[in-house]
Amino acid sequence: MREVASAMNDEFLYESAEEQAVELSPAGRPLTDLLAEIKNLYFEDDRPWVIGFSGGKDSTAVLQLVYTVLTSLSSDQRQKPVFVVSSDTRVETPVVVDLLSQTLGELNESAELNRIPLTAHTVQPEVDESFWVNLLGKGYAAPTKSFRWCTERMKINPINAFITDKVAKYGEVVVILGARKAESSTRAQVLAKHRIDGSRLAKHTSLPNAYVYTPIDDWSADEVWEYLMSAPRPWGGTNRPLLELYKGSNAGECPIVIDTSTPSCGNSRFGCWTCTVVTEDKAMESLVEQGEEWMKPLLEFRNLLAETTIPERKNEFRNFRRRTGRVTIARRGLQEDEQGNLIKKHVPGPYWMRYRRDWLERILTLQRDLSERDPEFELIAEEEIHAIRREWLNDPNEPDWEDCLPAIYRRVYDRDLDWIERDAGAFSQMDTEILEELGHTYGVPTALVQKLLDLTVSMDGLAKRRGMSDQIHSTLSQDWGSLASILESEDVPQDGGYQEEIDSLYEALTQLKDEFNR
Repeated sequence: MREVASAMNDEFLYESAEEQAVELSPAGRPLTDLLAEIKNLYFEDDRPWVIGFSGGKDSTAVLQLVYTVLTSLSSDQRQKPVFVVSSDTRVETPVVVDLLSQTLGELNESAELNRIPLTAHTVQPEVDESFWVNLLGKGYAAPTKSFRWCTERMKINPINAFITDKVAKYGEVVVILGARKAESSTRAQVLAKHRIDGSRLAKHTSLPNAYVYTPIDDWSADEVWEYLMSAPRPWGGTNRPLLELYKGSNAGECPIVIDTSTPSCGNSRFGCWTCTVVTEDKAMESLVEQGEEWMKPLLEFRNLLAETTIPERKNEFRNFRRRTGRVTIARRGLQEDEQGNLIKKHVPGPYWMRYRRDWLERILTLQRDLSERDPEFELIAEEEIHAIRREWLNDPNEPDWEDCLPAIYRRVYDRDLDWIERDAGAFSQMDTEILEELGHTYGVPTALVQKLLDLTVSMDGLAKRRGMSDQIHSTLSQDWGSLASILESEDVPQDGGYQEEIDSLYEALTQLKDEFNR
């Protein structure tokens, strides 16, 4: 089998693509046998198929195999619907989005023209679960290996909702994935554990009435490339752009994620441009080096976010209170200083509002500048901007009394969106300055008074203010004052510190794996 380096070479062409495809024997198995297996599974029952398509090499190979089988069938044999589903996290690498959109469009056009029961679809996370609303709106820290909040919210949930919808309509479905054992030993173990005896199918790890089929699970990366570059693409076009996208980089791809056992998309080429799961994004750096210099500002912004995940800098960017309003310490944070006194290491909360404001303005400015190159270019949707504004106005720690977001947008675009009017009784910057002066005089935290006033305004006009006393008590019981004064007290909960221990253990495990793989 050719080495990956040969597969990436521009001279990797065949005189007769169809003849070479027939002669292929990935994993020691003739390609014709695998195509026959796919055809038999298609005829086996009436369960529809859902193909997970990321646009990367593995999912493209699987899609190509299935489409090849469908084109070989007569019109009366094509009875089972096939759905191709792609996940758009709203922060996918732009060049990948372009290639993916083009491929899905070609698929739908070809399928309709050839009367093949296949349709391609794209799913997105709900607006309130998008990357920008969570990071800029709620202040969630940028994802790390041990705090990958993005995966479930932005990938797993949208894909699973699509699958669940098909299960509700058809009773059962078969999910076809481009997972390979060589890509992830964890994934291989999960598939083996759920494999049905005497069948090529496995039970889905979390969705009832859904089954998983992985036709190329034994293929190597070399074999995937040999197939893609020798077999003709049945819906037309060529895989040359895909090859060019991978060339010059050892990065992998973000697989279609259907459960938490799917491997991380960390440094992958087919992932999010904002990804901070790894310290350095070699894939995006490679794209810039290959001529996509317009992406350099995106890479710089992504690197800025990565810096906020450095343990030594967390307290610089993040509030010392959690979104609950409380300060928590790590379970393993009780260490001794040189004098033998216990040191309480607290767990930081969301990003400070000042950073969120600055980052949003940077994103909007990037979007404005890059739209001159492509008028349809979008980094953040208007609906996300409105959602971020709602989060800022109702932030549990730093409510945005100034309502800064419309002014930020106006500075960048010199125009306004169709803003929803704020509730009556909203406060101004002048009110904040007066409260700060009074708070300093009487020794009362300004944020505490703001929250109590917000609570009063929210219940204004109600005939019965049921629960108001409980909410006032809850507000007063939060941690007010400086971090130093709070840590001096004996009433600092430890229920939020498990993540620090998980981070430490995960980092140690990762180092062991790296040493073992060497």
